[in-house]
Amino acid sequence: MRILDLGGRPQFWRDAPVKPAAVTTVNLIDLPADEPWITTLVEDACVSKWTHGTFDLVISNSLLEHLGGVARRAQFADVVHQASHRWWIQTPYRYFPVEPHWFFPGFQFLPLPVRISITRRWPLGYRRAATKEKAYELVQEVELVTITEMRKLFPEGVVWFERMAGLVKSLVAVRS
Repeated sequence: MRILDLGGRPQFWRDAPVKPAAVTTVNLIDLPADEPWITTLVEDACVSKWTHGTFDLVISNSLLEHLGGVARRAQFADVVHQASHRWWIQTPYRYFPVEPHWFFPGFQFLPLPVRISITRRWPLGYRRAATKEKAYELVQEVELVTITEMRKLFPEGVVWFERMAGLVKSLVAVRS
């Protein structure tokens, strides 16, 4: 199986219990791989110059919410559809009560200045910043997705719900 992992990292595939024949990871960060079955591309996952039906499966785990708005998410979905007829696209759900990047209840619904302030002071999560400018950048970089948007981006697939404590925590668009 030939897999395209949008936003992926070679280490994920090194640690996987089953190794595919070939994996191509696409990330903005240079993450080299020595394994001959892993190809790494430092590219934008919303640009399709290297796809066009050449993969058996497209995987993306928690990238969709980092792309920068509705138009960029639509471009990303186009890349997924061009690359393969099969895909597994996961993203945190907008209406889960605890925002997964900050581990802060209701963070995604707060006004921008409050989210910036929390980013500078909140000790949990992995999004912290010393300056107001960096906090602004981090806050603006994450936009969680709704079920409706996920279904619109991937209408040929089925949207699965990953649950925690009975609540929808993440969305997974799947087409097999």
